Amino acid sequence: MKYITIKDIARHLSISVSTVSRALGDDKNIRKETKEKVMEAVKELGYRPNPVATNLKYGHTNAVGVIVPEMVTPFASRVINGIQEVLHAKNIKVIIAESGGDPEKEKENLQLMERFMVDGIIICLCSYKRNKEEYFRLQEAGMPMVFYDRIPYGLEVPQVIVDDYMKSFFLVESLIRSGRKQIVHIQGPDDIYNSIERVRGYKDALAKFGIPFDKDNMLIRTGITFEEGKKAADILMERNIPFNAVFAFTETLAIGAMNRLKELGKKIPDEIAVASFSGTELSNIVYPKLTTVEPPLYQMGKSAAELILEKIKDPASPNHSIVLNAEIKMRASTPPIEVYKQ
Repeated sequence: MKYITIKDIARHLSISVSTVSRALGDDKNIRKETKEKVMEAVKELGYRPNPVATNLKYGHTNAVGVIVPEMVTPFASRVINGIQEVLHAKNIKVIIAESGGDPEKEKENLQLMERFMVDGIIICLCSYKRNKEEYFRLQEAGMPMVFYDRIPYGLEVPQVIVDDYMKSFFLVESLIRSGRKQIVHIQGPDDIYNSIERVRGYKDALAKFGIPFDKDNMLIRTGITFEEGKKAADILMERNIPFNAVFAFTETLAIGAMNRLKELGKKIPDEIAVASFSGTELSNIVYPKLTTVEPPLYQMGKSAAELILEKIKDPASPNHSIVLNAEIKMRASTPPIEVYKQ
């Protein structure tokens, strides 16, 4: 379908483009009759103003780019809902791109947002080790940027996070207090800084109770998908090492592992307790329901949107770091702590 422009209206009425533009802008120096003819032509030809062109005229696009690593789980959609609530109230549109966990695709998406001339970018990273030069280049070019959940560790940037270390520590502590001391950790990728922090919380919780950290047998490095959780469970069974609990980097890994363990005849949580970080609605629709650390995703999105508005308004404003409280939701995949106390 052809997009009607003011040039088409000018040609249709045999008047100048500037006259049409001024008539549409309700210029007082344009005759009433001319304005009426222009408005009739607008209806007849189906002209609609181009908001991008209008905004560019004033140096902004009223759009913010949001880059997420995946859209398989509800994690990203909940954050986006929070972002949209704040930005839509300011009449700012949201452009969403998915990197698929690929740093190269993430880099392409960053450059795409730059070409679209968005007013700012909100991003959850694929890797804290990659694309740092690109983030720095964009910031130096004046692009407001806010990072959430997965951050570029070591860079001074506006960010919205939860305390991965402390919440992992408390979750593993709860497993130990429920009587489980042979706890396996299914670790996420090394280039996601959250993964490093959650391992640190796991190790320190073990140390608090005098439980040795068995790196070779009780730690499995993998990705973040359901399938990789299933493979991690197979590796555990092949190792033939006694274990009675699993703490997974994400709920996708936990659900994949839990489903596979059930297929192999293991009873959850009687024989093996299962818990994870990054819980969403998925944790409530599996059986048994999954114990998780649940970040306040909607609030995370709202906070990220508020930070990007601050940066758009004043690029020199401080780089605030917001740490939100994540809740530990104890569910049926882990035994109650009271069992251990008896």
